[in-house]
Amino acid sequence: MSIRTATLIGSISILLWGTLALMTRWTDARIPPFQLLAMTFSLAWLLMQTRWWLCGESGLRFLRQPLPVWLLGIGGLFGYHLFYFIALAKAPAAEAGLIAYLWPLLIVLLSALLPGERLRSAHIIGALLAASGSALLLIKADASFNEQHTAGYLAAGACALIWSCYSVLSRRHADVPTDTVGWYCAGTALLGLICHLLFEQTVWPERPLQWFGIVGLGLGPVGIAFLTWDIGVKKGNIQLLGTLAYAAPLISTLLLILAGEAQPSSRLLLACLLIVGGSMVAGIRLSRWRKRTPEIAEGQQG
Repeated sequence: MSIRTATLIGSISILLWGTLALMTRWTDARIPPFQLLAMTFSLAWLLMQTRWWLCGESGLRFLRQPLPVWLLGIGGLFGYHLFYFIALAKAPAAEAGLIAYLWPLLIVLLSALLPGERLRSAHIIGALLAASGSALLLIKADASFNEQHTAGYLAAGACALIWSCYSVLSRRHADVPTDTVGWYCAGTALLGLICHLLFEQTVWPERPLQWFGIVGLGLGPVGIAFLTWDIGVKKGNIQLLGTLAYAAPLISTLLLILAGEAQPSSRLLLACLLIVGGSMVAGIRLSRWRKRTPEIAEGQQG
């Protein structure tokens, strides 16, 4: 598989994560977060089970992975969501979301530590431009950071660090089959169920739209997205994917506008220009550099 193909496959995750806000709104805020986590990741695991069944296998052979792989996979998926829920409980959603969404920038920076990778100024400039555009969407005009929410801010920072480390370190385990992500989802669903039974009261969906949102989350932003992301970060251009990831909140906002859940504004237009511009800086400059150094491009992603 070529680098370009793997990057395109990884970009599917960003498109799917762009639907996260709308589908989550459809599920209804009354459904407890750990219950929703258990339900959606169970659907993701069933999606993978269906794939294995169609291929004539059980998927059990993918369970034979070393302990560090399991700690990275389940720790990344469950750990991110655990700290995200804590962040939302301890800090305002806008500020917590802004801090948690530093993970694309961290991916760009941390990727420089990978063997054979080279971080160029275009990646950093592009990621910062895209991050600025994302901040316009995620932060409210009247938002302010308050020290009484420090615990929530730290939890949001943990989210960003966990997901960026999961994405970058996954490249160190490029030999682990992507199908193993199906078992990551199973482990995450189980931990989510345990936390739900310990800390929450079950609330079942009452309307078809709620079930549609849950199924949509399980199959798309939670199911397919984690599989395609695994391919992208392992075999694609991880720096470009980190920059492109800032398009997810833009897609979310556009979908909310189309669904009548939000209103267009000049802030949205400026955010769009910054995110698209940042992605172009990271992508076009990289393409030109590769044309000048074809012998290096085969062994590096930027």
